[in-house]
Amino acid sequence: MPKLSVRHVSKSFDNGEQDSTLVLDDISFEVKDGEFLGILGPSGCGKTTLLKIIAGLIEPDAGEILIDDVEVKLGHSRVGYIFQQESLLPWRTVRKNIEFGLEVKGVSEEEMRSRSDAVIALVGMKGYEDHLPHEISGGQARKTEIARSLVTSPDILVADEGFSNLDAQTRNHLQEEFLRVWQETGSTIVFVSHNVDEAVFMSNRILVMSNIPAKMLVEYDISISRPRRRATSECLTYRAQILDILKIEQEKAMLMQRS
Repeated sequence: MPKLSVRHVSKSFDNGEQDSTLVLDDISFEVKDGEFLGILGPSGCGKTTLLKIIAGLIEPDAGEILIDDVEVKLGHSRVGYIFQQESLLPWRTVRKNIEFGLEVKGVSEEEMRSRSDAVIALVGMKGYEDHLPHEISGGQARKTEIARSLVTSPDILVADEGFSNLDAQTRNHLQEEFLRVWQETGSTIVFVSHNVDEAVFMSNRILVMSNIPAKMLVEYDISISRPRRRATSECLTYRAQILDILKIEQEKAMLMQRS
């Protein structure tokens, strides 16, 4: 039984004057328990919209999302979300940012402390618990956001361009740290990225989306043993194949804009 099933999901957005744009067109795929799934696609193809539907933040026009074979609806809390933009509350310390979701759930102070201690240690933020967001680095802020998503023990973790605003060295380090956390927790992860190298380095499997109206174009099983090295011939082969597909999609989009 798959951990996550996305079945025939479609979504349109109104453009005004009774006009709408179809963004997701009959999207279906499954994610196994404990799998690290990467999703790639052209900019603006609906990857973020898809993640928000999975996380119960917006509702599809058609189709359904199932977790452990049970349909989930708008507002469910079974998915942790790492947003593309930094989302820490600037007036709360690292610990208090991490505990925010537990506070909302009404968890006791003792349990909050125990759970936040555990994830702080897991992501390597011990010693920074009382720092405010402006007192930590961008990489540490990302670790804090990962901890905040994990502390509520979600069934699935989704990440939207989780490391896109970081310098290359920090980004590479956080990719490795995120993989370590995934392996230690056994979490099921859906990871959206624009970076093909990142997706190949991290994912068990990659789905590539088309331009809007988005469909799933192709699936790659990344059968490279771990730990991986970024510049091996195996990684570069997957990279070249995926970039070729994305280039074709980009050329199609440019032709449509000219017509």
